[in-house]
Amino acid sequence: MISGDGDHAATTRSERLIAGRYLLHDVLGRGGMGTVWHAHDQLLDRPVAAKKLHILSDGDEEHRVRVRRAVREARAVARVPHPHVVGVHDLVESEDRLWIVMELVEGSSLAHRITEAGPLTPQQAAAIGLQLIDALDAVHAVGTLPVGTLHRDVKPANVLLRRDGSAVLTDFGIAALDDGEFLTTTGQLVGSVEFMAPERVTGAEAGPASDLWSLGATLATVCGGQPPFRRPGAPATMHAVAYEDPVLSERLGPLRPVVEALLRKSPDERPSAAATRSALRGVVAGEPDAGLLSSATVREFRPTAPRPKRTR
Repeated sequence: MISGDGDHAATTRSERLIAGRYLLHDVLGRGGMGTVWHAHDQLLDRPVAAKKLHILSDGDEEHRVRVRRAVREARAVARVPHPHVVGVHDLVESEDRLWIVMELVEGSSLAHRITEAGPLTPQQAAAIGLQLIDALDAVHAVGTLPVGTLHRDVKPANVLLRRDGSAVLTDFGIAALDDGEFLTTTGQLVGSVEFMAPERVTGAEAGPASDLWSLGATLATVCGGQPPFRRPGAPATMHAVAYEDPVLSERLGPLRPVVEALLRKSPDERPSAAATRSALRGVVAGEPDAGLLSSATVREFRPTAPRPKRTR
């Protein structure tokens, strides 16, 4: 399965043809940016995933801006040939909509995996983190320095797991390239607040370190069981991301120093991709010192135990 926020949506059967080439079968998932279908490329005789974007291909200026953003999504991914980045095959217009035709990943999202089977061990999370670091390195290398291409929405729902357990970074729907205009509306936050770096929440400049922060929040979530900055309501969550310490589970164990370092508020204080990779390898290997020390003070998350009843 390939999907995003709406992972494991109810399956819907269809047999319609788009762009004279792609035969749609089942709905695999729905998210904020679009609906993903299991389809078949009749020209090349192969299964694919076809993502119908929730935007018209014609319309007013707002629609045209969103269309350009969608085109950038396809270009961003197509320019990153990497085993841990979803492959993009085609971008077509059909039924007054834009469709991105992608590699079909036969597996569920990391978010669904955690919901169904519970949190990962620190070693399992670190192993997936190593794959995502490699994917982000490839993404960040595309475009003109110093920014290159940013993913901007790294989170468990946007990580798919192949049948062999390997991770695939997907959903570049809000990726920003540095080779053109900035496509978000002034003052508009695009992305998932729980996994959004502090500099993005406060309107400061984002860079590769912002994606690494989101990776840290993702690792804390899949290993600890809940996002470290989740609060009741978006405003409280945004405040927590920008100004509060993360709430980390004791389950993180040896992964905790890596996560603490990645979640530092200042981008300049976060470790590089190379340093993060080295530390994650240490966690996977069972080394006692991950090699990244955080100066941040964090509160530890523990399940609340029921209070004993008083007896008279």
